Amino acid sequence: MAKRLNNQSTVGDVLKQIIQVNKWQPGMDQIDVKEAWKNLMGNGVNSYTRNVVLKGSTLYVELTSAVLREELSHGKSKIIAMINEELQRDVVKEVVLR
Repeated sequence: MAKRLNNQSTVGDVLKQIIQVNKWQPGMDQIDVKEAWKNLMGNGVNSYTRNVVLKGSTLYVELTSAVLREELSHGKSKIIAMINEELQRDVVKEVVLR
């Protein structure tokens, strides 16, 4: 049986508990990382981005430009730091550019 919450809980706390109890965090992380990539990279990079997928703690980014892929490969650690800062927790530990 689910733990009963007291009436003093905030909506955010209740949502966090629902996500934790139902084990929805990996799916939420997937959505959050896609949104963070879109916001942080801007229109230039997004126009060459085909797909963004989070599997475990590895972010797979599929790009249509080999030149952009090479350029971004030099800043993988910065990309990881920017996304984790945007999400306010360590979600991404590695980036694979395809």
